[in-house]
Amino acid sequence: MKFCIFGAGGTGGVLAAYLAMAGHDVTLIARGAHLAAIQEQGLTLHTNHRGTEVIRNLKTCTAAAYEDVPDVLFVCVKYYDLEDAIAFAREKMGKDTLVIPVLNVFGTGGVMQERLPELTCLDGCIYVMGQIEAPGVIYQSDKMLRVIYGYRPGQQQDLLETAQELEGILQAAEIRGHFSANIVRDALQKFAYVSPAGAAGAYFNATSEKLQQEGPERELFAGLIREVVALGRAMGIEFEKDLVETGLQIMDVLKPGSTTSMQRDILRGGKSEFAGLVTRVVELGEKYQVPVPLYRKVNEWGKEHLQLHG
Repeated sequence: MKFCIFGAGGTGGVLAAYLAMAGHDVTLIARGAHLAAIQEQGLTLHTNHRGTEVIRNLKTCTAAAYEDVPDVLFVCVKYYDLEDAIAFAREKMGKDTLVIPVLNVFGTGGVMQERLPELTCLDGCIYVMGQIEAPGVIYQSDKMLRVIYGYRPGQQQDLLETAQELEGILQAAEIRGHFSANIVRDALQKFAYVSPAGAAGAYFNATSEKLQQEGPERELFAGLIREVVALGRAMGIEFEKDLVETGLQIMDVLKPGSTTSMQRDILRGGKSEFAGLVTRVVELGEKYQVPVPLYRKVNEWGKEHLQLHG
């Protein structure tokens, strides 16, 4: 299967590496020094669980230089760069391309579909801990790697055969792929981890070990999950598992010193997904009349201390 990965950071870089290592035709859309290093030396994947791999059968180019039409486009950018991904898909993708955004922010597939009615945009999410360590080098700090995707309720199931085939391809590439029959529930379930983890970590400027032990950091993390669960229930979503317990289990197996991408962006003083991961929950609380006092507290802190971006 032919893949295009738009976004070469910790998410896109890891996905591209695993798919290329499995022998697939993969093009990674990158830019700057990162692009130059990959073109010259290949993509280096540095991990704690499988050592270091140098992937040389991976094509990479800028968005403007891409001239192919893939079977699957994975969109792996931050939410504040979504406009770039939409413009790329509109210009470069064809009607036979399955578009799967795996951003942190809940509901991105629907946003893309509204802007790209001529394409087939699913919803998706990913569980991965990755970041750019140096130009051309991606550090995957934990072996967790899971991709979930599916059609939204009422969406016409165009390119269904590609979507079905993709699940097995991901699994054969050592990616826990799942073609979901309830992607709204599954995507919100993922959001119920990444949003609270980012919010609590940013609020306390805390790394994973602080959220792994009893204390205010862990209490805030768990409380934020409960508020997302309450929102989901107000939206008519019934979860099959205890998301607080699940979130704590995920947190408890992370390597010491782990942080979320939003925390790292905030520490660098640049754009972050705070508005999508925190403010959005406050807005949903107002829409569905669900109290979210902890999210309101973190959101007020963000307004006071951060230069907020989308």
